Amino acid sequence: MSVPRALGLDLGTKTIGMAVSDSLGIAAHGVETFRFESGAYKKAREHVIAYVQKENIREIALGLPLHMSGQPSERSESALRFRDDLLAMMPELTIVMIDERMTTMLANKRLLEADLSRAKRHEVIDTMSAVAILETYLAQRRK
Repeated sequence: MSVPRALGLDLGTKTIGMAVSDSLGIAAHGVETFRFESGAYKKAREHVIAYVQKENIREIALGLPLHMSGQPSERSESALRFRDDLLAMMPELTIVMIDERMTTMLANKRLLEADLSRAKRHEVIDTMSAVAILETYLAQRRK
């Protein structure tokens, strides 16, 4: 049985890591890290929308950066604004905010276990964080 594919996003100030689910909604794999000029979220949004349309994505898991205390951060506001702007352009999407406090740590751990160099880890960390965000969402969706 095929389920709609979901997209995981890790939004930074200059990059957006992207991961996509398989057709069964079980596994997540990294797509890319899209780089944009600092704060040029419109360019990032346009890139995401083009991908969503091309791949017929219906659901997005977007990382929500919180302080370790669980309180919203300044970056939380950017992520929520990014969500709202995406929904304004594509109201048919389902966008779920996922607590991303531990995703970068998990992604780093996986990359260290894979014995990647520091330069290579830096290159793919945002994509791997998006994978962790999407895996969290897929696990929640299965329950």
